[in-house]
Amino acid sequence: MSDSLIELRDALRAFTRARDWQLAHNPKNLAMALIVEAGELVEQFQWLTPEQSAELPEAQAAAVREEVADVLIYLIELADVLNVDLAAAVRDKMAKNALKYPAGIGSSAMEKTAQEIREKQATGRELVPDKK
Repeated sequence: MSDSLIELRDALRAFTRARDWQLAHNPKNLAMALIVEAGELVEQFQWLTPEQSAELPEAQAAAVREEVADVLIYLIELADVLNVDLAAAVRDKMAKNALKYPAGIGSSAMEKTAQEIREKQATGRELVPDKK
């Protein structure tokens, strides 16, 4: 793991030990807590337009910051109890994704989707999938 991730992991270990939470911090509980916190993060964006979600009011941005921290805390703790090196796992996954999704391929599909969204927003109509 990178130094900053190791420092966070070590600080979280100390925090957990100081409160005697080790028994509760098993993979199942940590994964469930991670999803709960991710849900709370998503809740901050519920019903916002993409533009509104990019320009949050100060209080809401602070709430998002806290939820992002909660998600990362549980992710680091989960990776720790499962002995997953997060930095290595991300690098490995990026290498896989680079092979699966080569640069420059798929951009026309993304543009088509973006155009469909713009059309829907402009006309207020529902998008109907192509029947090919």
